[in-house]
Amino acid sequence: MASDSLTTTGYIKHHLQNLTYGQLPDGTWGIAHSAAEAREMGFWAIHLDTMFWSVLLGALFLWLFAKAARKATADTPSGWLNFVEWVIDFIDDNVRGSFSGKNDLIAPLSLTLFVWILLMNLMDLLPVDLVPWIANGFQSSLTYGPIHYFKVLPIADINAPVGMAIGVAILIHYYSIKNKGLGGFLAELTFQPLGKWAMPFNMLIEIPGFYAKQIALGLRLYGNLFAGEMIFILIALLFGGLFESLYGAVLGLFGILLHLAWAIFHVLIIALQAYVFMILTVVFLNQAHETHH
Repeated sequence: MASDSLTTTGYIKHHLQNLTYGQLPDGTWGIAHSAAEAREMGFWAIHLDTMFWSVLLGALFLWLFAKAARKATADTPSGWLNFVEWVIDFIDDNVRGSFSGKNDLIAPLSLTLFVWILLMNLMDLLPVDLVPWIANGFQSSLTYGPIHYFKVLPIADINAPVGMAIGVAILIHYYSIKNKGLGGFLAELTFQPLGKWAMPFNMLIEIPGFYAKQIALGLRLYGNLFAGEMIFILIALLFGGLFESLYGAVLGLFGILLHLAWAIFHVLIIALQAYVFMILTVVFLNQAHETHH
């Protein structure tokens, strides 16, 4: 987007564009140089920034918790180890309260989802121009440089939350069929709530509801974090004239205060959305383990 000027629309569009790798119009494979090129790459395009931060933060989670596990002792924990044990106890209590079946995967899966999503959500608290500015060779975000597009919030890319929701949906189907049998699973979608004689009506109620809640699992997370990111981007527009005039300075200082206030409030959204995704996953998997007679 080298031709874009520093306008409100151009600034917003730039910050909503992912660093995309795919097939270019000339048939070669590479990184898109504009939003139009990224769109033309189609389904097989890869958002490199989303992949980078997702994998990096997932690896960070594994390293931090593995480090705590190696230092675990029978003595009273302190520091980081105490925090890790508190998080594990918190997840364990929630799993015990929401999952009535027996499955050794549920607690580790819940811990992974909660911490991983929380770490990705926390990226939203970074100044919107900081990391793109560094990645772009310390140049303005609208000046084409080494890495022109660079979104640091993976959850604001719909591919990440929907990808996790698809993973959960696969587990729901797997455990539903494993615990109830294929016939029992299909019977739940066709015989309930009014019995087999009302099968067409049952299917109209059960099948859309069954899949809608799985789709909503990813869309809810995406929508809340995308909205939060948009507000940070809009607030950042107030900083444009910070050093140019008295009016710009006043507007910029107001933007700083507004940014701080929204960041403090957004911390609650960040933690809540990670918790909601985790606890709904546990509830859905619990339903997959329940057998109706």
